[in-house]
Parts: sequence; C-alpha cells; structure tokens
Amino acid sequence: MITSEPVRVAPTPPEPDPFLEHPVARWLLSRQGQLQSLDRRRPWLLDTVLALLVLLFTLGQVITGGGEHRDTALEPRVIAIRLAAAVLLLVPLWWRRRAPVAAFAAVAVILLAQWAAGIWVATGVVVLIMLHGVAARCSMRTLAVVAGVTTAQLTFAIYVLAPVGEHRLAALLLMLGTSSAGIAAGLAGRTFRAYRDAQDGWTAWLEAQRDQQAQLAAAAERARVAREMHDLVGHHLAIVIGLAQGSAQLAINRQESTAEPLGLIAETGRTALDDLRRVVGVLRDDTQNPELTPQPGMADMERMLAGVRAAGLTVTYRTAGDLHGLAPGLQLAVFRIVQEALTNTLKHAGPHAIAEVTVTADQNQVRVRASDNGRTTTRRSSSPAGGHGIVGIRERAALYGGSVIAGPGSGGWTVEVVMNQGSQL
Repeated sequence: MITSEPVRVAPTPPEPDPFLEHPVARWLLSRQGQLQSLDRRRPWLLDTVLALLVLLFTLGQVITGGGEHRDTALEPRVIAIRLAAAVLLLVPLWWRRRAPVAAFAAVAVILLAQWAAGIWVATGVVVLIMLHGVAARCSMRTLAVVAGVTTAQLTFAIYVLAPVGEHRLAALLLMLGTSSAGIAAGLAGRTFRAYRDAQDGWTAWLEAQRDQQAQLAAAAERARVAREMHDLVGHHLAIVIGLAQGSAQLAINRQESTAEPLGLIAETGRTALDDLRRVVGVLRDDTQNPELTPQPGMADMERMLAGVRAAGLTVTYRTAGDLHGLAPGLQLAVFRIVQEALTNTLKHAGPHAIAEVTVTADQNQVRVRASDNGRTTTRRSSSPAGGHGIVGIRERAALYGGSVIAGPGSGGWTVEVVMNQGSQL
C-alpha cells in the first residue's frame, strides 16, 4: 500500500504595507509618544495646526468658488464673505475636547445658516472632526442623537437647499458615508484607548501581585529563619541557665558569696527564655513540631547531598577549612544556602545536570559556591531574585553581613555567597 504524505507549503510572508513604508508615516510612528505627550501638555497647539490644515485644504475652493464659478473671478466682497464663513466654521475646533456636543451643535447651526444663505464652502469637512469627537468622548445615546441630527440636516440640505440635480440620492449617500467614516474613526480611537487603559491596569495589577508575592516570600523566609534562630538561641540560653543553676548550687554548698548573683543569672535567663518563646515562638507552624528535630549543620551536609543525588542530580562537594568549628547558626546558614541552591538546580536545570558545591572557611569569612551546567531557563535568567530560594539565601546571608551573587554562569547557573564569621546582624 502506497501512502503519500501531505505537501506542506511554507506560508507566504505578508507584503509590506505601502502606507507604513511612506517616510511621513514612519516619522509619525517614530514620534508617536512625543506627539501624544505634546498634545497632553498643549492641546490648543494641535487644534490650531488642525484648523490651519483644514483652511489650507479648502482655501482654493473658498477663493475661486469651485464648480460653476471655476472660470469666473469672484468679487472681492464675495471672497471676503466666503473666507469669513470658512474661518467661522473653524472656531469650534478649539473647544471640541471640553464640550464636543456643544462644538458639534455650533458647527451644525453655522453650516445650516450658510447653506440657507447659499454659501457652500468645503470647510464643512469640520463636521467630520466634530462627529469624531462625539464618538470618541460621549455616550452611545448621545452619539445616536448626533448621528440622527446629522442625517436629518444632510437630507434637508441636499433635497431642499443644495443646487443638486438628478443625483440627490447618490449625493446623500456619499455624504452619509463620509460622515459615518468620522464616527467609525472616533469609535476606533475610543476602543483603542479603552484597550490601552485595560492593558495598563492589568500590567499594574501584575506588578503589584509580583511585588506582593516577593514581600510574602521574604516575610515567610524571615519567619522561617526566626524560628530556627529561636531554637538556637533558646538552646544556648538553656545551657546558660543550667550552668548558672549548677554553679549557684555549688556555691551554696561551699558557702560562697557568689551563690546569689549566680541565682539571679539563672532567673534572668529563664525570664529571657520565656520572653523569647512568647515573641518568636508565635511564628511556628502549629502543624509541625520542630523542637523534636535538631537544627542541621555541617555534619548533616552529606546526608542532605545523598538525598539530592538520589533525586537524580550529580553533585560534587568540596570543602576547605575548619567548617565543623563554625558557630551553630553559621553552620545552619551554610546548610540552608546549599540546600536552596541545589533545590533550584533540581527545579530548573533540566535532566542530566551536574552541580558543584564548594564551601571554604578561614578566620574571617565563609564562602559558598554552587554552580550547575544545566540550561538557563527564562525564569532563572529573567528574575533571579523572584523565587523563594534566592530570597531565602539573601535573608540568611544578610544575618552574617554577607553578599549574594546569583545569575547565569558558564553554561548554567551560579550562586556565590560570602558571609562574615565574626558578625551576626
């Protein structure tokens, strides 16, 4: 049996728009933002330019008369009257933004009066601008009324006032179609502004959500760090209380004078421990009982790495310096930083990734470096500080006056943390 696969035809690229290829159109598109800003600051300037353009467009017809008067020179008085009529139609352009319905009504009355007086000038194109303003800024009910008035006025002018012969219906349809173009342009601009405002509002909402999620992530991580520090500090306070009580009892047995101060130290330690549990202990999650599990340190690093390797990630671990001699809180910070970095690698590096972890310590600083050769996904590269893992790393490093550098490395992702041994903020 012979089968044939369907022939796939590559789509034809769209032809360039001749209008967009025009130099004037390209210039307007490149200056669109500047022109909009100028229009918001000085709206009268655009209205003046628009009025001058309309006047220049119709000036020849105003002076020569056009049509049947094309071959005969008009009297200066007639030219002055026609020019005054044309300028009078342009006056409502300057308040069409503040009061579009009033501007349309003024143009409609002026046009009707001119047509009744037998003055027909092409400046009547201003009515299209007015219809555009009403469609762009007023309600649909107002637009319907204005469209009805325009239809009635044009019908009356063509069938009663205009010197039109046999083709009155064609002239009426042509005028109504031209007027509908002004309304359609206004509605299109109104729809575009509504879409742009909705898009701006959606963008602002997304940015607010992103900032809120970042704040919640930072707050949750701080609460987690505070719970762990509560355990550490509580542990040390319990040791201090036990030593003070034992020393006080020994001083009593020996009848030494230090028994009372040592008892006060033990009592103060118990008060501090109670206050610590009340203030920081409220951050605990009631669904867990972290007091039953000791906080991890450098001795637990291999156990954690074994779990990561079992999840499918190849990890190389190197150390330098006396890491087990670090303070318990610093050991906890190093453990969590490595854990968060490897968790980030498991999530985003992809299959068959290899990670390298290096922890070095000297007398002053502890350096942690975790890198992988996995793919740098869009999420990792575009927002390195957007995930909870990086937030946690920064919060823990800040406890020890440290700095964090996280970003794309050579073929993967790298996290480098430097913390000070002698300072805990």
